[in-house]
Amino acid sequence: MGNDVQVAAADAVEYKKNSTVSLGVVLSVSHDGSELDIAPLLPDELIEDGELLPKTTETTKTRRTVTIDRAHVTRRIGAVKQSVVGQLWNEAAKYAALQHYKNVHYPKQTKPFKEGDRLSYAGRVFDEREVLNLVDASLEFWLTTGRYSDQFEERFAKFLGVRKALLVNSGSSANLVAFMTLTSPRLKERQIKRGDEVITVAAGFPTTVAPAIQYGAVPVFVDVDPKTHNIDVSMLEAARSDRTKAVMIAHALGNPFDLAGVKAFCDKYNLWLVEDNCDALGAEYFIDGSWKLTGTIGDIGTSSFYPPHHMTMGEGGAVYMKSPVLAKIAASFRDWGRDCYCPAGVDNTCGKRFDWKLGELPEGYDHKYIYSHFGFNLKVTDMQAAVGCAQLDKIVGFVEARRKNFDLLKESLREVEDIFVLPEATPNSRPSWFGFLLSLRESSAERRSKIVKGLEERGIQTRMLFAGNYTRHPVFDEIRGDESRYRIVGDLKNSDYIMSNAFWVGVYPGLTEPMIRHMAQTICDVARQCS
Repeated sequence: MGNDVQVAAADAVEYKKNSTVSLGVVLSVSHDGSELDIAPLLPDELIEDGELLPKTTETTKTRRTVTIDRAHVTRRIGAVKQSVVGQLWNEAAKYAALQHYKNVHYPKQTKPFKEGDRLSYAGRVFDEREVLNLVDASLEFWLTTGRYSDQFEERFAKFLGVRKALLVNSGSSANLVAFMTLTSPRLKERQIKRGDEVITVAAGFPTTVAPAIQYGAVPVFVDVDPKTHNIDVSMLEAARSDRTKAVMIAHALGNPFDLAGVKAFCDKYNLWLVEDNCDALGAEYFIDGSWKLTGTIGDIGTSSFYPPHHMTMGEGGAVYMKSPVLAKIAASFRDWGRDCYCPAGVDNTCGKRFDWKLGELPEGYDHKYIYSHFGFNLKVTDMQAAVGCAQLDKIVGFVEARRKNFDLLKESLREVEDIFVLPEATPNSRPSWFGFLLSLRESSAERRSKIVKGLEERGIQTRMLFAGNYTRHPVFDEIRGDESRYRIVGDLKNSDYIMSNAFWVGVYPGLTEPMIRHMAQTICDVARQCS
């Protein structure tokens, strides 16, 4: 390129001479290419020489590539200390990412709704802060758990009001870690062993139950209440046996289950309570004289950060608790089952790394490679955590938007209450709605299918209440009827009814009032047509 450098509007300008680098962002260029208007990316103290131009708030872009004399660029931008070149490139990359967000994502997010547009049941809601955090973490290239992960865990625990929150790579992994924590020998007589029983519900998501079955424990399925779609607390006593060790259930579609009743049952018999909070982050329940966030009332809570959920990292989840003993065990299962609790990249937190004598290992064996559980590697990447940190700033607003959308949708569907049972909040709760469940008043799987098909054809995305009745699925064929593998208490008639007659639609924050009103009208029209 000789003495010239090729630059394009809105791109970074690079100039290397001896040990200095000149870099800025071109905001506009004169018609003949003789003048540049640039925005310096660094504070004055990091610039060794050169004339610094004021930052511009309005940009004039051209796609024309121009040729600028190197000396002119250097004179106008100034020379930058070699020690801050990395910082410069970081800022330039974030600037480029910001422009990408403004030109690619923002127009899609702000596009006016028109009838015929597809309305998803859920989706990502984000702005430039998530994008900038993601770019920042990727440029650091730490890749595994790092500073953003530490920041998220600390802030998330504070938001929930718990002692410890541990990031994992999915909500399903959070449920796995939560259950496996209760199998630790360190819990002595309260340890869940193979053959012990865990009370749960059939009308839910598979990974609330799968860890128990995979481990060799016995899930005991009870039915749900037809109004709240949560566990029927009256069935708990009938479900208990002398092998019962825990209750592990989810808050259905963001509607808390009867925590007072379930917690009292668990306290009476000294049982563990695991709250699958993946669909209910931000929900509250009034208990013991105060409002508490769901997921924090039992012994362990879990969350999912998959895109449809209340906040997202793409993939990701968390397991949290107040007990320091449970927190240490959970961290072990998440991190290969190791006995060491050093953070990633850190050595000798305990101060006696080579002084331990555990198991049948030789004395002084490196504590970083001593294992106390048969664990996993379920850690999250720092890029995911970076997105989560930006999302965490928005969680209160997200919850408010979900409640507002739910209330508007319910009011707009009053005219079809003769066709559908509309969802009700559990007494003493403030739900953080994940979805809006519609259940036919008169049983008809064929009619449900027609309504769902009609809505999908008109651009309204629908979902079933997950498994409906999990025990009806082919995954149970190999163990069906074997009470040494699972038990059913009662007839699960309400779970069966949900399986055949219910579906749900979204209320996530990306849905605006016009969208909700259109969705409601479409549901009313299709339901009447299928009557």
